[in-house]
Amino acid sequence: MSINSYTIALSISILIGLTTLVTAYFGFRLAGSALWYVTGSVLVGSYIISWIVLEIVLFKEIRKLLQMPQMEMDTPLPAGKSPGFQNLKDALISYVDLKQMEIEQLRSMATYRKEFLADISHELKTPIFAAQGYVHTLLDGAIEDSNVRLRFLKKAGKSLDALDILVQDLLTVSKLETGQIHMNIQSFSMYELSLEVFELLEDKAKKKNIKLGFGSGVYKEMTVKADQQRIFQVLRNLVQNGINYSLDNGKVEIDFEPMKDQVVIHVRDYGRGIPPQHLDRIFQRFYRVEKSRTKSSDRGGTGLGLAIVKHILEQHNSVIGVKSTLDKGSDFYFELPKDD
Repeated sequence: MSINSYTIALSISILIGLTTLVTAYFGFRLAGSALWYVTGSVLVGSYIISWIVLEIVLFKEIRKLLQMPQMEMDTPLPAGKSPGFQNLKDALISYVDLKQMEIEQLRSMATYRKEFLADISHELKTPIFAAQGYVHTLLDGAIEDSNVRLRFLKKAGKSLDALDILVQDLLTVSKLETGQIHMNIQSFSMYELSLEVFELLEDKAKKKNIKLGFGSGVYKEMTVKADQQRIFQVLRNLVQNGINYSLDNGKVEIDFEPMKDQVVIHVRDYGRGIPPQHLDRIFQRFYRVEKSRTKSSDRGGTGLGLAIVKHILEQHNSVIGVKSTLDKGSDFYFELPKDD
């Protein structure tokens, strides 16, 4: 039986009625119709008074509590019906669980914010300090030497270019996360887009004698529906990563895996692979598998490429996946809708 104002008032009135009956019979020696009249009157009166007091003092406040947005019940009460204590218990348990989740999310966000501030400070410090050092060296007198002047200005310019790339990538990630960048969905050839990516990164691949090519599943007529500019950015980042982490004389390839309504695009390299403990975190901002890597390294980058890839594909209702085996290479893949 549900515990509400009706049941509580009834219980109280019965208790008071029994007490009245016993007192009237043994204390006042009432009997017959007088006894039952007094007992019945007290029973009814106590029930009405108890119910009114409970509704106004207790259950009215409980109903207000249950009607709060964060305390909504799965099944709303019918109009005019008193809530039971089980309703309040269930709502309070749900409310506590919700608040506990919010607390955990706030803690996680606080930790993430601290890590992000530390990461961005480190990432900005490297090119700024480098450019600052070259400029101050020139101002301290090295500018008089034409050979030193030209070499240091080139290095300072390179550091500032790296800083500009970092800032642009940060702005891109921020806009993608806040939904400021809208996808321009259109039909285009994945084969032609892949060729454009290969052409852009051809010189970078030649420096390590890495071959750029297609897998066995590729055919020129493959067309998809997506934002061409953003998918170009996805392929560029993935192929560039493949080049960075491949051994010299290696290979990076793009392959298509046609499904019924989708096509799975693969970007494979045959390099050193990614340790299993890093696979869940490589799409986080600034996360790097090789912590000791510096910006001057051939493998250097802003640490934002895979984060950008992840956000772009989420805007396409797709997910980036990765399979990797140490010393054998990595396979990054995602789905896009086919344009039949």
